Amino acid sequence: MFAPLLWLSAVSFLGYGLGCVFTGRMRAEFERFGLARQRVTVGVTQLAGSVGLVAGLHFPVLGLVASGGLALQMLMGIGVRITIGDSLLQALPATFYFVLNAYLFSGLLRQ
Repeated sequence: MFAPLLWLSAVSFLGYGLGCVFTGRMRAEFERFGLARQRVTVGVTQLAGSVGLVAGLHFPVLGLVASGGLALQMLMGIGVRITIGDSLLQALPATFYFVLNAYLFSGLLRQ
């Protein structure tokens, strides 16, 4: 039931996590956020979350932990966007992925 949404989140965080670790564009974004030292940690936790979501298809507890962790990370991302004065449009992706992963978490919690 949740599989398509889970895959959407997993693939998105795989791409974003790789970008955090390896691209100059994300290096510049994290400097703008004032979080340059946390960039690789954020990327690695997003990669781990992506793997955890996929593993959650067979081991729901892993999906639960991964979706909860990614939802929390996106909630903090929304907070960072607000703190640095970004527009609502700029905060929209973090908001979308917060809602998506909170939904996955709540669904997996009820299983």
